[in-house]
Amino acid sequence: MAIDIRLVRIDDRLIHGQVATVWAKRLDIQRMIVVSDAVTKDNLRKTLLQQAAPPGIKVNVITVAKMIEVYSNKLFDNVRVILLFTNPVEVAKMVQAGIYFPTVNIGAMGYTTGKKMISNTIAIDDDDLKAFTYLDSRGIELEIRKVITDSQQNLMDVLKKAKL
Repeated sequence: MAIDIRLVRIDDRLIHGQVATVWAKRLDIQRMIVVSDAVTKDNLRKTLLQQAAPPGIKVNVITVAKMIEVYSNKLFDNVRVILLFTNPVEVAKMVQAGIYFPTVNIGAMGYTTGKKMISNTIAIDDDDLKAFTYLDSRGIELEIRKVITDSQQNLMDVLKKAKL
């Protein structure tokens, strides 16, 4: 038995309308776990994320190290979850620790200085590119889908088009 991960998603908005309503309902989840070293240090953001969850769904905001530590905890056996990340680097740390995800969904990664837009919703820097390349090398499907009804795009194809 283990935690029942229904979706691993990278979206720097974390919990928002689509995740809180459509994804959560369609995937029949019980818990959203935000895995982010930065967000755990931001009490206001943590509180807002916990308030954004739909009724009946618990939200936890934990560090990457804590997620690795509790991943095999029997308390989470059969708990249906969405894991939410702000960036691929933290997903790669989980995989390096021996936790495998068959698919990672990429929703939105906003533009900041030093990042390059590769689609209308995704901007990446060198660290992101290295993490995505690592995840791809591990056989993990990297699919871009902002909302559940969008057709999937393969991130690696988008990166090739962008000549990265």
